[in-house]
Amino acid sequence: MSRVRIIAFVLLSAACAPARAQAVLPPPVAKALGAARIPQASVAVVVEEVGANRSAIRLNAAAPMNPASVMKLVTTYGSLEMLGPAHRWRTVAYLDGPLTEGVLEGNLVLKGGGDPRLDLASFWMLLRALRGKGLREIRGDLVLDRSQFERAAGGPGDFDGDAFRPYNVLPDALLLNFRSLRFTFQPAPEAGAVRIAVEPRPPALEVVNALSLSEGACPEGRAFRDLLQPTFEPARPRAIFAGRYPAACGEKELYVALLAPDDQVAGVMRQLWAETGGVWTGAARAGEAPAGVPPFHEHESAPLGELVRDANKLSNNVIARHIFLALGGNAAGPPAAARRAAAAIRAWLARKGLAASELVIENGTGLSRIERISAATVAALLQFAWRSPVMPEFIASLPIAASDGTMRRRLKDSGVAGQAHIKTGLLSDARSMAGYVLDRSGRRMVVVMLVNHANAHQAQEAMDALLLWVYEGAR
Repeated sequence: MSRVRIIAFVLLSAACAPARAQAVLPPPVAKALGAARIPQASVAVVVEEVGANRSAIRLNAAAPMNPASVMKLVTTYGSLEMLGPAHRWRTVAYLDGPLTEGVLEGNLVLKGGGDPRLDLASFWMLLRALRGKGLREIRGDLVLDRSQFERAAGGPGDFDGDAFRPYNVLPDALLLNFRSLRFTFQPAPEAGAVRIAVEPRPPALEVVNALSLSEGACPEGRAFRDLLQPTFEPARPRAIFAGRYPAACGEKELYVALLAPDDQVAGVMRQLWAETGGVWTGAARAGEAPAGVPPFHEHESAPLGELVRDANKLSNNVIARHIFLALGGNAAGPPAAARRAAAAIRAWLARKGLAASELVIENGTGLSRIERISAATVAALLQFAWRSPVMPEFIASLPIAASDGTMRRRLKDSGVAGQAHIKTGLLSDARSMAGYVLDRSGRRMVVVMLVNHANAHQAQEAMDALLLWVYEGAR
């Protein structure tokens, strides 16, 4: 029997031995769930030592649950093993016409490779490289090739009706700056006004500032946005802010996915190309890279080993979806598609001896109403990950309790602060966490807790209680 199959046998033996683990939650956890009015039938928990053949707790471990963003663990760990931490995406520029003394008599073609983090700084570096290679004036069009990805079904507002929220942005092989604009608001009490800055600032964008400076406390999250009374009109494009802005807010930011994909690239191109001293007066349009023409320049993304940190620590859905699609493109070639990525994940799990028959994977991020996985499968993957060659990159991508990412504000001034690497997840009816805790005696513990219930948003106290109990020495 091979070493891989031996490890799989040990892990699956643990998954099939609930009699050796208690199905009773620690009293602090049970009490917190009771206070939140969440029945234990709606909760799945696995707690076990890394490398052990038994669990301390297994409650509803085999139940298919919506994992929310904990699903990103499947995508990121799978990508690190299948693609490798050094994997990069390439955005390629082609010249479709002759270049003479800095003037391109033809089109500039940009072919997207699915770079998950082609932000303003990266795009500026790409344009600077084009200038450095002698391109000054473009007398044709900007042709945008997105053929690396299959077009995503549906629209960005399908999940929760908010098409302008950056977390809802659909995958795009030529995604620029997460298709987002950053609006910065700054009170100016001396003028009785509020100043608005935008970055990037496409020349065609109109901003209507009808905000009034007000008194009172500064709300957070959605309440802050609602107070601004924003109206977004992508077709013009225009952003209108007509509400109140409390001076107590100080300087705050709002990220908005306002522009259509082609308009985003074209608008930012016009802004940055002019800033580099370049000239372009043509149009932007969809198209394909010219056959038989060598690349003029290739821009490489950050390596996957770095990007999984953003996907997990910040729970960035857009980056995770691009990583997920890369698995499909790697397995079956372009265009990358979600169904091919899901097939690649299933084949990878099968090679590990994990059937995971309950698994439903739609986009690999957990931003889904239909994705499902069991706590037992998540725990088994965490066990495999600990023994994997990519373990350092994977563990380093997880939020650290009381330190960074989505765990930065939790468990401060507690013993488990800094001792747990935990991925979190939250939807309207699902809350989750999964990762590792180094307990006070030096044992490394796998911890998984999935909650599916109308009151799931109130489960944080129970989850924190479980992490504290594990740190104190789960038995």
